[in-house]
Amino acid sequence: MVVIGFHASHEQVAPEALLQAVRDAEAAGFDAAMCSDHLAPWSLAQGESGFAWSWIGAALALTRFPIGLVTAPGQRYHPVITAQAVATLGAMFPGRFWAALGSGEALNEHVTGDAWPDKQHRDRRLRECAEVIRALVAGERVNADGEVRVHEARVWSRPDAPPDLLAAAVSPETAAEVAEWADGLITVGTDPAAAAQTHDAYRAAGGTGPTAVQIHVSLAESDAEALALARDQWAHSTIPPDRMWDLEQPEEFDALADPTEDRLRAGVLVESSAAALAARVAAVAEGFDRIYLHHVGQDQADFLARCERELLPELRRLL
Repeated sequence: MVVIGFHASHEQVAPEALLQAVRDAEAAGFDAAMCSDHLAPWSLAQGESGFAWSWIGAALALTRFPIGLVTAPGQRYHPVITAQAVATLGAMFPGRFWAALGSGEALNEHVTGDAWPDKQHRDRRLRECAEVIRALVAGERVNADGEVRVHEARVWSRPDAPPDLLAAAVSPETAAEVAEWADGLITVGTDPAAAAQTHDAYRAAGGTGPTAVQIHVSLAESDAEALALARDQWAHSTIPPDRMWDLEQPEEFDALADPTEDRLRAGVLVESSAAALAARVAAVAEGFDRIYLHHVGQDQADFLARCERELLPELRRLL
């Protein structure tokens, strides 16, 4: 059975309101949740960015379903600190927490003052971080002197079974690269063909763990309202991916966004009909083990109410 999850967007919703939203998502019938881990929002209109690691502990304590997050070790977070966080959450909430490791964006990482590496170096750093984190959570004493430096590190409070370390990948090339070390894959997209290519690249390279896709949606009472929500909150999705990773400030994303209707509809599934949205989500989700729905509006209450009444029952029928 495909897991249908709720995505909690820290960039858009204040942490206290997001905590209520994830509880409401469980009550509405979602099977799981995930959240972003940002220091800054993508745009000025979003205007939030709570600390994901604090929030996820509270969210796990107040719910019963699994919750994970996408995080970027190596610059803003030293991998030893990430390993300690992963181990603690894994010990407190066995079987319910996972982390997906990604190579990050300058938006969140530039604040250290260190040079922002190119993609090749970021990918190498990610793999080294994953190896360090996995070894530490397993109880090993770790030293490293490569893209990241670690000296005689140990993590003392550990879970009986380590949480899954998935990899975040947008392109088929990255999905193939991470297949060797990741416990699973998470990607993001709205185009069924592109999502399938990334999924299939992971499988073809030997990836055997669960595959997940995060899907940006805008569901409102009218198509015009749904499009307006996407334009206000998710216009940065119109920026080419190879540009997004290198921008440092929300103002830069605002300046480069192209919020024309066709571009917005390519980045967000915009619908007023829950049945139509379910059909489009199901097309993107084909072949994946898990899907996470991200409603791009800041007010999650109406979306979750429609999920309970209309969207989730229709999705379960289709998947």
